[in-house]
Amino acid sequence: MARIGILEEAINIIKGKNLTIVLPEGNDPRVLEAAIRHQEEGLIKPLVLGDQGEIQKTANKLGKSISAIKILNPETFEQFEDMVDAFAEIRKGKIDRDEAEFILKRDLNYFGVMLVKLGYADGLVSGAIHTTADTIRPALQIIRTIPGRKRVSGVMVMLGPNGEQLVFADTAVNITLEADELAEVAVETAHTAKTFGLDPYVAMLSFSTHGSAHHDLATKVARATAIAKDINPDMKIVGEIQFDAAIDPETAKNKAPESDVAGKCNVFIFPDLQAGNIGYKIAQRLGGYKALGPILQGLNAPVNDLSRGCSAQDVYEIAIITAMQAAERAREAAEAANK
Repeated sequence: MARIGILEEAINIIKGKNLTIVLPEGNDPRVLEAAIRHQEEGLIKPLVLGDQGEIQKTANKLGKSISAIKILNPETFEQFEDMVDAFAEIRKGKIDRDEAEFILKRDLNYFGVMLVKLGYADGLVSGAIHTTADTIRPALQIIRTIPGRKRVSGVMVMLGPNGEQLVFADTAVNITLEADELAEVAVETAHTAKTFGLDPYVAMLSFSTHGSAHHDLATKVARATAIAKDINPDMKIVGEIQFDAAIDPETAKNKAPESDVAGKCNVFIFPDLQAGNIGYKIAQRLGGYKALGPILQGLNAPVNDLSRGCSAQDVYEIAIITAMQAAERAREAAEAANK
């Protein structure tokens, strides 16, 4: 039987759930095109932010109707004063109410994240015209991380030309990580991979395989592997390991013969952001992989980033993934409540 794809899995999960995803960059034609498509298909409910007149101009250039799309502007949002109060309370001691009002009117990412926080939406997708920092900062300040998690990290879902489905992390957020932080990213990424319908086999990547090279950087990865195993003893993980031994069974027999994970890996934890970013772009440009993401993990609600070079298709797909994260978060919460 053919393996179901990650996007197909996400679509099956969110069908009929009527989830709302905020798109703060309503003036961008790629974002608006994706919103219109979602509105027409009915898979999710797009909530577009911005000035109605400006968004209409963009729609006219696309030759599309936006009559059915819900558009919100902080200047005309009926519950805006309540939102300001809530935001000022969340940031108490950091900003006063006047500053809260100024930020929410000026920055649609903050306004959008507050819509998620207050339950008007289930998730947010931004980054087509904003930096990763512009997307993550409001989420960290308002939604914050999952209890017990120290940081946010970013994953790329890599879809191969022959049906391969891999997950790379961290590819978006943390420039360098200590061993315990790297372990946390590994555990969180394995959970994300499960959400996508994968059975995670995790590789903690290095230039060394099980002590083949002696250096503090390789030792850190080995230590992170041990910490990750302590956090989740059931996790299928190997490290420190080179990429070839992680993905190729024949190479694994030579370099890591004692491991039943080596050679089978589909989740790859890079030792730093530099390696992760370079790695996914090599796979994308030379290997013909499609890179879906970056998808943020570790936050209390789904907020995802886009590449500024994204297409309308990318926006469309990340909105689906974001809705899936929201649906899975709700399912997990319901299961926890029933225990």
